[in-house]
Amino acid sequence: MNNQHSKKLPLSVIVLAGGQSSRLGQDKALIAPQGMPLLQQVCEVALECTDEVSVVTSWPERYQDILPDACQLIQEVPLPGETKPHGPLVGFAQGMAQNSTDWVLLLACDLPNLKAEVLQSWITRLAQVQEEAIALLPRQAKGWEPLCGFYRRQCLPLLTEFIHQGGRSFQQWLAQHPVEELPVSDQHMLFNCNTPEDLELLKF
Repeated sequence: MNNQHSKKLPLSVIVLAGGQSSRLGQDKALIAPQGMPLLQQVCEVALECTDEVSVVTSWPERYQDILPDACQLIQEVPLPGETKPHGPLVGFAQGMAQNSTDWVLLLACDLPNLKAEVLQSWITRLAQVQEEAIALLPRQAKGWEPLCGFYRRQCLPLLTEFIHQGGRSFQQWLAQHPVEELPVSDQHMLFNCNTPEDLELLKF
């Protein structure tokens, strides 16, 4: 039997759990609308796609007891001369710097509707992504959906340079480079919990 087709693409997952959750009023990584903390739920789904799952956070001690054993914690650190939180782009870059796989799936920690089988079907598309594209991402009316999509590891120098020049916006960075659109048939996959109203929606 030829194992070539069953071989996994070299892929790792980075889950970002560094946000302030200011609009929600509580740590969204720890809310458990379906009985399991959202961060743990996202990590469990990610582990069905790859053995390499990392959580990037400023507070590793807050989450270490809820994470699956197979997950690695990466301490997010302030940039030189900065003390306040600097947003998801920097956390992603710090996580990416510790990865060696060709592709990285980036996920927010507050995606309650993630399904492993959908992610797995998306992963099969990576082999067809054009070489010049730095990422394969869903697109919504407001622009790219950066926190539920795939990035080539080779984009790290571009990302590092953008951050070095003061850039902090995913949309601004992505606008500068070729990105391929990932068709998403079920937009519920991209729903995230940012506000108390979002949380209420999950309870029905």
